[in-house]
Amino acid sequence: MTPTATVHRVAPKGRGAHRSIASALRAARDGDEIRIAPGEYVEQLLLDRAVRLLPEDGPERAVRLLAASPGRPVLEVTAPGVRVEGIALTGQDPSRPAVLVGSGDLELDACGISGGRVEAGGDASLTLTDCRVSGAELAAVHLNTTGSARLTRVVVEDIEGTGVVIGSRAVAVATELTVRRVTGSGVRVRGAARAVLRECRISGPGRSGLLVEDEASVAALDCRVAETAVEGVRVLGSSARPEDVSDEESADGGVLLTRCEILRTGTDGVAVSGTGDVLLTDCRLRDGSGPGVSADGESRAELVDCQVDRAHGSGLVTRGSARLTAEGTSVTGSRANGLLAGDRSEVRMTAGDMTECSFSAVHACEESQVTLTACRIASTAEHGIRATDRAGLTVEGGRITDCGLSGVQIDSAAQVRMRGLSVVRGRAGITTESTGTVVLEECDVTDAERAGISCGTGTAPVLRDCRISGTGTAGLVIGERAAPSVEGCTVRDAAGSGLVVGPQAEPRVKSLTVARTGKNSLFVGEKARGTFEDCVFAGAGSDGTAFPALHVSAGGAPVLRGCLVRDTEEDVALEKGARPVFDDCLSRDVKNPSLPTGADQSLAAAGSPGADPQTSARETEAPPEDTIEDLLAELDGLAGLDRVKQDVSSLVKLMRMVRRREEMGLAPPPLSRHLVFTGNPGTGKTTVARLYGRILAAVGLLERGHLVEADRSALVGEYVGHTGPKTSRVFQQARGGVLFIDEAYSLTQYAGSNDFGQEAIATLLKLMEDHRDDVVVIVAGYLKEMEVFVRSNPGLASRFNRTLLFEDYGSAELVSIVEHQAAQHQYELAPDARESLAARFDAMPRDRGFGNGRTARQLFQAMTERQAYRIAELPDASESDVMTLKPEDIPRSL
Repeated sequence: MTPTATVHRVAPKGRGAHRSIASALRAARDGDEIRIAPGEYVEQLLLDRAVRLLPEDGPERAVRLLAASPGRPVLEVTAPGVRVEGIALTGQDPSRPAVLVGSGDLELDACGISGGRVEAGGDASLTLTDCRVSGAELAAVHLNTTGSARLTRVVVEDIEGTGVVIGSRAVAVATELTVRRVTGSGVRVRGAARAVLRECRISGPGRSGLLVEDEASVAALDCRVAETAVEGVRVLGSSARPEDVSDEESADGGVLLTRCEILRTGTDGVAVSGTGDVLLTDCRLRDGSGPGVSADGESRAELVDCQVDRAHGSGLVTRGSARLTAEGTSVTGSRANGLLAGDRSEVRMTAGDMTECSFSAVHACEESQVTLTACRIASTAEHGIRATDRAGLTVEGGRITDCGLSGVQIDSAAQVRMRGLSVVRGRAGITTESTGTVVLEECDVTDAERAGISCGTGTAPVLRDCRISGTGTAGLVIGERAAPSVEGCTVRDAAGSGLVVGPQAEPRVKSLTVARTGKNSLFVGEKARGTFEDCVFAGAGSDGTAFPALHVSAGGAPVLRGCLVRDTEEDVALEKGARPVFDDCLSRDVKNPSLPTGADQSLAAAGSPGADPQTSARETEAPPEDTIEDLLAELDGLAGLDRVKQDVSSLVKLMRMVRRREEMGLAPPPLSRHLVFTGNPGTGKTTVARLYGRILAAVGLLERGHLVEADRSALVGEYVGHTGPKTSRVFQQARGGVLFIDEAYSLTQYAGSNDFGQEAIATLLKLMEDHRDDVVVIVAGYLKEMEVFVRSNPGLASRFNRTLLFEDYGSAELVSIVEHQAAQHQYELAPDARESLAARFDAMPRDRGFGNGRTARQLFQAMTERQAYRIAELPDASESDVMTLKPEDIPRSL
């Protein structure tokens, strides 16, 4: 109080006292004090001058002010410098303001406000210290001002709505704020408001713990996020960056949370979408009923030294084009994935921990890009890491332990590069079934129950300097028709075979060491080929059982160059029809050697070293191939493609006739075996091309019938003199089989002196002429573009005179593809789900970008993810629940 200030007393009785506060206000001037005797006052006060209201004596809040009418506040402020201390303020309408600051500024100290909210508007400023706000509706504190606000040790409770709303351009600082028992969000920041929340606690809100909208961003430091009824922190439509926050007091650029606690979340702990931006440092999100942190749209989220514990959904989720970075962050006990990345989102996680997840710890799907550096994953019920669809995954270092399924599972067309990853224990080590680029470098797999590293059917991963040890079945498994490149790897102490090469596989293996295996060092399956250079196979049958180091099955034709077999009972065992080639290979310390020495020597496939040479010669004739009947049955089993099946069947009859004339010594008719495949993506062009090659091999018009896929980048060089050799190398790889060139029209779509597409075509045409009986070339792409391509060069037109049109799949055929995918992955479609699927496919636009079979597979993947979210809500999901896909699992959009 200034020396000239006057004290005005208010009391129900007594001389020299005002009988009402309003009377004292009329007599007061700026700077005066109004001291109020204990009691209850029913008034409607307009504070239009700088005064101070406080109790005269008695216990705190012994003075109670009640609103005189339901529609008006008990206290309205329009002047600066107003201060109210230790008074209980009660409104009559919970949905209206009990305290209203229209302009000026108000300080409330040790006050209790009930029966209405505290509201500041215009350019007003508001300070609440040691106050309690309760019993309001819509909001407890509503700051819709362009001024500032400060809330210190304020308790907000029992609110039918939001705890604190900060809007307009308000700048708010809340310290030790407590919000509990509110039906809406705990704190809501919107508009261009900025806020600092320090050491706050939000407990049990009915909606978001913190909801930030419009142009706000969030920086959360030292926070505890757990147990809110909806989201812990939700951010929508933000454009500001957390970097804009210069310090906690100014709150420039968004919302800053420091040492706050948010309890009992019902869905997302932190959800950010639109262009929202969130920074959380040293935060803890616990016991949420949904994801811990989710980012969608074009949002950005950054986590530093955070903990996400026991989320009912996935720990971290990204969708849309969101970007999430996490450093030193742990995810523990998620009921779904630790990290789920989808759509076109990007995730970078460094030095993170993910443990005890119910689903895969990391699941990257669709076109997401995930980078993991020095992360640790442990004790997951499913895979440690799963990459599927067209996701991109980069892993640098890190450790994965004790997974219920594979440490790493790579599916569909995912693009994966992993270096220095260690996988320990679990059912399997690393399983790659992707047709995309997969590169594994310097990875360690130890003590897997089954295979250490598995390369699935038709895949071609690259393995360099990988180490596999202590596996329960096989060390390295190469699946049917797979063609991986393996260099500098080691396999040790496998309970089964060291390297298993599946039927018709064709690996390229160099400098591989296989030591101390329970069974074979190398097992080559039926009709498998491949090259093995400078390899060491040592200690086969180390468990005391007599297994040969090398076993080649019927029809197997591997080439081994410069290899060493040692420390075993027997070096080589061949099944009938096997025809391996050994070039400069050696046996050392082998009790029963049969490996030939010298260069380029074949070993007779008689079943024993002493077989009859004549019998051996007959048995090393070309191994039996697939029958035409089997191949046509396989073609007929494909979904749809009725017109293509008919065309191929006609070609088979024609090829058989050609072969029969040749066998009779008659000249074959003029016939071009080269084909043009036209149609939209996902219609099975590559699958049919692979079958076509096998059919020609079965007829006897191709030696091997394998498929080599290429595109413009594989044929066209970047400088003069580069294209010819590059095209020749690809063509030589296809000798004896089919060269499949996808989007072949791209060779002619570029003009200019620096484009070498025409050179690739010229080289290709010459090679086709020089090796007309060795290679079949199939060019593929969209119908109109392929017509232009073929007409662009007379040489192309003369060689590609037969076109097969791959029509789009009908809805019933797409449903059958989904059913096939479901059966492969041990799912079942509910009867009504088939009808819903057909309706879903009927509604899809069948334009140029329609993905056909790929769309069906994507839809199936999306259904499994939605089903996972659905059953995560079931407390006791049965096996039928886990396996059954229902109509509600079908997404509305992909």
